[in-house]
Amino acid sequence: MPKNTRMTKQRKAILEVLKNTDSHPTADEIYEEVKKEIPNISLGTIYRNLNVLEEMDEIMVLDYGSTHSRFDGCSKNHYHFHCSECEEIYDLDMKVQDELNSSVEDNFPFEVNKHRLEFYGLCPDCQK
Repeated sequence: MPKNTRMTKQRKAILEVLKNTDSHPTADEIYEEVKKEIPNISLGTIYRNLNVLEEMDEIMVLDYGSTHSRFDGCSKNHYHFHCSECEEIYDLDMKVQDELNSSVEDNFPFEVNKHRLEFYGLCPDCQK
């Protein structure tokens, strides 16, 4: 956790929502869920705390260039599949290819901490 950052009641509630879903919700969807536990919470508070949770490496922000970012309660490096039709996002249970980091470092003057890889196409429902 970054210095001087504590786990507030609001952050715990947001994190709880994200840890208990695999649907990669938007901030608005998180707001609707957290509001059930903290009725007077504002959407602005949700956005601010999502930013802090990302800085704390507690969550991952998935921004696909659409109007709404999606959020992932699993902060460890993993891959995603994004359906081009229904726009659902799925976690892919597969080994992260850490050798990609080494390949970049071997061929370019960069130090790689992690990488992100997304796959795009049609989910099984949209293939029908």
